[in-house]
Amino acid sequence: MKKTLLTILLAMTLGKGYAQQIAVGTDVATDVLMIPSIGAEMTVGNRTTLALNVTGTHNPWGHKIKMLGVQPEYRYYVSGRTMHKLFVGIGAVAAFYDATIKRKVYDGIAYGGGLTFGYVINLTKRLNIDIHSGFAAVRYNRKEYYAGDNYNSDYIINGLNKTNATGYYLMPTRMGVSITYILK
Repeated sequence: MKKTLLTILLAMTLGKGYAQQIAVGTDVATDVLMIPSIGAEMTVGNRTTLALNVTGTHNPWGHKIKMLGVQPEYRYYVSGRTMHKLFVGIGAVAAFYDATIKRKVYDGIAYGGGLTFGYVINLTKRLNIDIHSGFAAVRYNRKEYYAGDNYNSDYIINGLNKTNATGYYLMPTRMGVSITYILK
């Protein structure tokens, strides 16, 4: 996982510069939900970009929730120009979370990959609105127990504190509206 993320970050910085555009932005939809995000997108070809979005939260809405997630993505722009009009993306998702919902604790990691579809509206030469939606197959490994349980003593297997819930979800990812600013 760490090697994959490092490879993507290196590719973003060492990529061959065509009409080297770099944009930064935030997803307004998640920001309104008190789950702040920040992202960067860099041109790597005539029609392609690499993007990395990071999102996280700590106790939003007064609930006990902590989450940190990253989503690298490779985008292909159908219009023939990067950061303009219709695009299709393929990406990965990874998240660490610890949430208590209705007295049940979910503490673990999730990772997977999927597709994103979107449309970029150019407001000015440097300011864009990026409308996107996607889905991913996500695997999770987590400790799942009730808040009153003593997980540290009740769920030890061979002397190790192990996850007791694993599985897959097909779930929506990267649904939102981002405002991006092209730096160069």
